[in-house]
Amino acid sequence: MAPSRLQAVDVTTLRALLAEWRPLLLPSRFEKAQQSSPHTLQLSLRSLSGPHWLELSWQAEAARLHTIPAPPRQGDGSTLAQQLQHGLRGLALVEILQQGWERVVELGFARRPGEPVLGWLVVELMGRHSNLLLLDGERQVVALARQVKPKQSRLRPIGTGDPYQPPPPLAGEPPRLEESFQSWQRRLSLVPLPLQQALRDAYQGMSPALLRQLLPPGWGELEVGGLSPAQWQLLWQLWRQWLDAVAGEQFCWHIEPQGYRCWGKLCPQEPQGINRGLAAYFSEQLEASALLHHRQQLRHRLEAVAAKETRQAREQEALLAAVAEADVLQHQADALLSQIQPSRQCIDAAQKLYKTARKRRRSVAAITPRLELHHQRLAWLEASLTYLDQAENLNQVLGLAADLEALGSLPGLGGLSGQGSGPGRSVPRRARPGSVVEGVPQPLELHTASGLPLQVGRNHRQNDWISLRQARRGDLWFHAQEVPGSHVVLKSSQRLANEGDLQAAADLAAHFSRGRGNLRVPVVMVPTEDLQRIPGAAPGTVRHRGGTVLWGEPQRALSLLGGLSP
Repeated sequence: MAPSRLQAVDVTTLRALLAEWRPLLLPSRFEKAQQSSPHTLQLSLRSLSGPHWLELSWQAEAARLHTIPAPPRQGDGSTLAQQLQHGLRGLALVEILQQGWERVVELGFARRPGEPVLGWLVVELMGRHSNLLLLDGERQVVALARQVKPKQSRLRPIGTGDPYQPPPPLAGEPPRLEESFQSWQRRLSLVPLPLQQALRDAYQGMSPALLRQLLPPGWGELEVGGLSPAQWQLLWQLWRQWLDAVAGEQFCWHIEPQGYRCWGKLCPQEPQGINRGLAAYFSEQLEASALLHHRQQLRHRLEAVAAKETRQAREQEALLAAVAEADVLQHQADALLSQIQPSRQCIDAAQKLYKTARKRRRSVAAITPRLELHHQRLAWLEASLTYLDQAENLNQVLGLAADLEALGSLPGLGGLSGQGSGPGRSVPRRARPGSVVEGVPQPLELHTASGLPLQVGRNHRQNDWISLRQARRGDLWFHAQEVPGSHVVLKSSQRLANEGDLQAAADLAAHFSRGRGNLRVPVVMVPTEDLQRIPGAAPGTVRHRGGTVLWGEPQRALSLLGGLSP
């Protein structure tokens, strides 16, 4: 499922965030800066209540700032992080400013509270024009995330050493609690426009998300001239509720089907609730975007390699099909030589036909192993695509990409696990089931109802690890019959497995296979000591003797997987 469109941090959300920041962070001493991605900076501050981490991002589709849990150490050697480290060392955060309805936050740093500000960190959250700038006490630009050259903006070019200029003033009037109903209605009714456009043109701070929250469903396209008195009164009540919440800093976090809101819902106020909610929202949404991006990229590369393997296999099949003509060629040669007095030309032609027939018969020994290798590679690629389709999180996709790149057994798969600059690169790399951690395969591990361990390989290295390297005599191996899928190993070497254990393993093998959408899937059960590695084949490719066929039900595996299942 594609991730939904990200809801931007508008000025209402910004005010809610900063309302939580001020009692938490003023004052707090700067400790560290690190750049976790090309468009995201993380700051460590320490107040009397303890350490705090801020995430500041100028990513076009996800410009934001909020507190985060302590992140792993990463990117502290970037140029921007080092410039902030040098410019803010020994200083404390003493001011948090946000003027009017602008989406610009200025963090002021001084030696101690009450002394002159010696450095400003300015975060501009303006979509594709978002930026982060470090200013000195005279408000000269010391460092910035994005240089804006004159050819990019004639109104506001910005570079190192320039005096800082704020963004151009917003159009429209600032919303005010003091404004009367008559003035508000008159301002919106000046031009016969749809209500949504009228609000956006007349007042500052009118983001798409806020308009969706302010207007009842279907009201956005209503002409202002056609609103009834009752509709005007209802809209005025909603408008005042929003303004009262902003003015009184009565904010709370609430997730909605189309995004989130920070006001107007009857929900309890929690310390740092807006910051925690926003951090979770962006983490989830950015990870979904990154998952989609990397899944598509890896699928494209795998399908390209599979198409090449298919072409080469067909070429070998055509050569093998031509071997059947050897007998025909030989019969033709025999016919030429069976004449009473064959001419010299007939003899030469017959010799050529005999030679071609012998060559084609000899080619079988070379073509057959090549064709078998292509078929093995295609099966391996089909299994890779199955693992990709069933990957549940970003770490599993990146782990599969790293797995394929590290194996290097197929051409054209280099660079699959590169981080690049795709969407969501600020997503924290959390360890999850089925990921690759420091080169050691980490298969999915769970237990049957009776407590017997089960292992599920989610990529080729994990399959090889559980089936051939970690398996012990007495363990049982399960795999969906004749379809790509994961290896499942039941650790029955620990004790005798019962019928429920065997069925649970078969259900898992069916669930983690290309046959997941079927009601029942045939699953082969084989003792692991009967598995054999195929010489020259990629890791995770095995063959076996015999085996018992069980029927697995993919949906029944969900109860065993619980929260780990998609």
